[in-house]
Amino acid sequence: MNDMTHSGKNFAIVSFQILFWMAILLLPSMIDFVSHGSWEHTVGVLGGTFKHIVLPVLIYFINFYWLVPRFLFRKKVQIFFLINAALLIVNHLWVFSGMFQQMQGDLRPVFWSIAGVAFLLSILIIGCATGFRYIIRWNNMQTHLKEEKQRSAEAELAWLKSQLNPHFLFNTLNNISSLVQINADDAQESIGQLSDLLRYTLYDSNHNLVPVEGEIEFMYNYIDLMRLRCNTLASIKVELNTPSKPVQIVPLLFISLIENAFKHGINSRKPSFVHINFKEKGNNLVFTCENSLHPKSETDRIGSGVGLENLRRRLELTYPGRYQYTQDIKDDVYFAQIIIQNCL
Repeated sequence: MNDMTHSGKNFAIVSFQILFWMAILLLPSMIDFVSHGSWEHTVGVLGGTFKHIVLPVLIYFINFYWLVPRFLFRKKVQIFFLINAALLIVNHLWVFSGMFQQMQGDLRPVFWSIAGVAFLLSILIIGCATGFRYIIRWNNMQTHLKEEKQRSAEAELAWLKSQLNPHFLFNTLNNISSLVQINADDAQESIGQLSDLLRYTLYDSNHNLVPVEGEIEFMYNYIDLMRLRCNTLASIKVELNTPSKPVQIVPLLFISLIENAFKHGINSRKPSFVHINFKEKGNNLVFTCENSLHPKSETDRIGSGVGLENLRRRLELTYPGRYQYTQDIKDDVYFAQIIIQNCL
């Protein structure tokens, strides 16, 4: 939370407390004026109210701004109670000393009753100051905790992106390197696509959210580069539909699934396929990727790479409670689907 927000909250707290005690001070005078209609009498009531309330108000603010944070929060309970006991004694001597001297013997029991009620009210005032201060402290702790979690999540997302971008670029450069030896013209065109990919990866993907159209163009460029390495035994079907409404999504979210589909689904010596689909369904965005499954070694199994682990973590950080991530293997076909809910 920035300094301006802190200042605003502190000002609101102070203003609320001042208005509350002003209302307590003025209420008896207002009632008296409505009853008697005499300003002179009302001023006298106001003076008497001020005499009785000035020390309780000071006790409240002393507890709120000094005693509670300085002693109670620091577990110095004895000092806290001793100072409050002294404040209560001073308050009662100030308010009731003259009253006690004026009362006759028969009225003194009434005095002690009034003094007892006043004592209980003073205890209530101290309790209100303490409770209010603890509520504010708890609220500030929750706010700081939320901010720390947010900063932690942002730092983790930045780390995940730093892991993702070099991983993706490394594989793409390998594809271009292989293509140069096969077809120079296609390689030159692919270098232009790679330039677009680099621009998107290094600049656009630094934003928390990007327009879905940019992400679709990015996926098309990447798939085109991957397609050039496939022979006639591979069937590549891609359908990426732009949603009917403008929407922004987390950048580079689906690239790990596409990368793994080509890495583990394409075999240059056997029939293989990759089918990729992106569409809107109701208020949701649905990304589906299917590919043929060719057995890999234990150290290179599908779905076990750093990219997919990053994908799961990014989904949890950016769409908590708003996504479904499904993956399955059936009849030598790997199926993966991401549903981002309530985006449209």
